[in-house]
Amino acid sequence: MKRLLLALAVSSAVALPALAALKDGDAAPAFKTQASLDGKAFTYSLQDELKKGPVVVYFYPSAYTQGCNVQAHNFAVNMDKFKAAGASVVGVSLDSIARLNDFSKDPEFCAGKLPVASDMDGKIAASYDLKVNQRAGVKDSRGVEIDHGFAERTTFIVTKDGKISSTVGGVSPIVNVEKALEAVQQLTAKK
Repeated sequence: MKRLLLALAVSSAVALPALAALKDGDAAPAFKTQASLDGKAFTYSLQDELKKGPVVVYFYPSAYTQGCNVQAHNFAVNMDKFKAAGASVVGVSLDSIARLNDFSKDPEFCAGKLPVASDMDGKIAASYDLKVNQRAGVKDSRGVEIDHGFAERTTFIVTKDGKISSTVGGVSPIVNVEKALEAVQQLTAKK
């Protein structure tokens, strides 16, 4: 019972709507950071990725937490649809690269299909005007204590010219992925 209450408290705290996040039409702050794809660390650059097309930048509280597990899995399952619409996806959290190496290759979650980027100091989240909540003593779904803050769950669809075309926040992890996919498909339809 205690675990259930803790899980509900954490998931509701991180599912609150994005109140201060950047708005549609704003310039998306460029960032370069360590990321992981299929368990392998590399340097991710939003600016470089935008040269290929729109990018879905999704911020999530932490790898190996209930809602984030669901969200990563749903992005992985739908990666072919995002690619068909000409978009790439990157997840961003305050997790260490070591945690993200595990998460990115985990077949239950990212399954090696999408990169996840490390924002250990929270500067990337702050540049997108996202709130970071500090959580003490919270354990992940593996029973490992989480030693970092949680960025609010918010997704930005960034167009090739570096502008935010839409923002998704305040919805469940599954709806977050669905709305991000709809937004990317609408961009493709406008071409």
